[in-house]
Amino acid sequence: MVSPVIRALARSHGVDLATLRASGDGGVVTRADVEAAFAEPSLPRTSADPGADPGTDPRTDSRTGLTVRATEPFSRFRRTVAETMSRSRAEIPEATVWVDVDATDLWNGRRRLRFDGRTPSLLSFIARFALAALARRPELASRVTADGGGLEFFDGVNLGVAVDTPRGLVVPAVRRADLLSVRQLDGELDRIARAARDGSLGPAELTGSTFTINNYGSLGVDGSAAIINHPEVAILGVGRMIERPWVVDGAIVPRRIAQLSLVFDHRVTDGGVAAGFLRDIADAIESPLGVLADAPPPGAPAPGIG
Repeated sequence: MVSPVIRALARSHGVDLATLRASGDGGVVTRADVEAAFAEPSLPRTSADPGADPGTDPRTDSRTGLTVRATEPFSRFRRTVAETMSRSRAEIPEATVWVDVDATDLWNGRRRLRFDGRTPSLLSFIARFALAALARRPELASRVTADGGGLEFFDGVNLGVAVDTPRGLVVPAVRRADLLSVRQLDGELDRIARAARDGSLGPAELTGSTFTINNYGSLGVDGSAAIINHPEVAILGVGRMIERPWVVDGAIVPRRIAQLSLVFDHRVTDGGVAAGFLRDIADAIESPLGVLADAPPPGAPAPGIG
């Protein structure tokens, strides 16, 4: 017995329900059954005979001369990621623009805020700035039509956020993120990141994004040219914010600097639009007073951003 929710989850994960052994009462297939099948390798692991003659062993690699110690197939999860990434690289003529930004004022200013008793994430502000920039350049949240002859524009933005989990990278979506305030975005981003890591996201939350942010700075790196999440047409990357020497009014001072990158589909638009989009976000990060000016002291409500 399979509920519609579990059936949809299996379909989104590429799991064949006929191959599952139900663990629920009365033969009911559970979420855990699907998740376990998704994480398992699709084929048995094989090993070479370490005692075989390397000159005649068919498991000896001809290019390296080394014996293949073992072969381990992709899990269903890894295979799904591989297929999506391969399709993106095969179909999308991508280009990249990037810029270093001074995030010191945003870094310090957000400390004045408390959302549900905690300091909001930097990502929630950057997401809000990106959504505002997308309103001015909606082609970056569009989709190429099935025949490749045009673009489909949507009446809102479903924001995908790349999350590193024990199983691998997932991209849950915040639906109609364009309608959310910084406070609401902060709550949703925190919720979906936690749910992604503990495997409790529903099928609808793992699909449907129209623009993605990859906060690879949380992994301790400064920059990356991310792969576009097909069938989207752009992805924003955010590097870590660290103190670096920076020239301000002719003097070298320590400032919190981060690198932003935008990888975009060159079929959809050109470098001028991409650069303008990235510059809009950079300007908002460097001069965030429009958001932070209304920031109340800790514990008070946050008019204008909540």
